[in-house]
Amino acid sequence: MKSQILRLAAFFVLVPVSAIPAVSAENIEIPFHMARGQLLYEKYCSSCHGLQLSGSDKGPPLVHPFYKPSHHGDKSFYRAALKGVKQHHWNFGDMPPVVGMTPGKMDRIVPYLRYYQSQKKLY
Repeated sequence: MKSQILRLAAFFVLVPVSAIPAVSAENIEIPFHMARGQLLYEKYCSSCHGLQLSGSDKGPPLVHPFYKPSHHGDKSFYRAALKGVKQHHWNFGDMPPVVGMTPGKMDRIVPYLRYYQSQKKLY
């Protein structure tokens, strides 16, 4: 029994916090393999697009029909974050490139966005 407790304690000490499955404030369970995408989204995108992708006074909601894959494909998210985009659906002004964003980070963020959108029944 004592050795099992020690093994369990060692597990929690050695496992990084980012490896623990994340759950949003809306109780959408985020799969373990998307936790890094969620953390990156929260760091780079949520200040404008909201923690629950619901938008803010700085940026539009990403859980909106405009952002369905059939209207804005995955490449549009890459282009917006990496190169910036001109204002076209909303009146928030042009979106500048996201400082510190890389294609590798977007490879994690976009699947997280799409999963979250699907859980919110966007498509």
